[in-house]
Amino acid sequence: MPNEIKKLFDGVFLVNGRLATRNLAKGSKVYNESLISENGTEYRLWNPYRSKLAAAMLKGLRDFEFSEESSILYLGAATGTTVSHVSDIATKGRIYAVEFSERSMRDLIKVCEKRKNILPILEDARYPEKYEADIKNASCDIIYQDVSAREQAEILLSNSRFLKKGGTAYFIIKSQSIDIAKDPDKVYRNTLKSLENEFEVKEKIYLDPYDTLHLFAVLKKK
Repeated sequence: MPNEIKKLFDGVFLVNGRLATRNLAKGSKVYNESLISENGTEYRLWNPYRSKLAAAMLKGLRDFEFSEESSILYLGAATGTTVSHVSDIATKGRIYAVEFSERSMRDLIKVCEKRKNILPILEDARYPEKYEADIKNASCDIIYQDVSAREQAEILLSNSRFLKKGGTAYFIIKSQSIDIAKDPDKVYRNTLKSLENEFEVKEKIYLDPYDTLHLFAVLKKK
């Protein structure tokens, strides 16, 4: 019996009702995800419990700007789970994957060896001047930030130099990293307010049950 495949966004599909991307590195897995083949195309199932972008889509994300030729600055790339799915989408684009942990970077480099559209950058996202030589100012269509740090808003603002005017920032606010004692909704409000001079808020998505105490915000650069 053939698999049921429906397009959700550019490069994103529902395969038998489950989120997936076309595998850019055919036959290769990144985090032991399931592979499904249909008519010569291989799809990788995208686990929303392992990826906040996948969770946001399943929670109703409307503003999806990733495309085949997107230029993306990814802050907090970790071992490459979500980055690899973004790589499946932006097949003719470029992903600047910034990660601070040397241990995570070792795993990320293995992903990059099979995915030439990802450039791994071992740096701290709090200091974008250390990798500005790799990225031209205002050259990125998208910033995706998933960083566990107290100064999450400051990191986004300091990296916004790389984002085009009208570009999109997918900004994951981790309330417990900012202030564990404060009400999470207050943390979200205060964090977004601190960005209002440079960004317009387009969407706000709570990621429960996939991730608790996280807000997925979609922002447009003014």
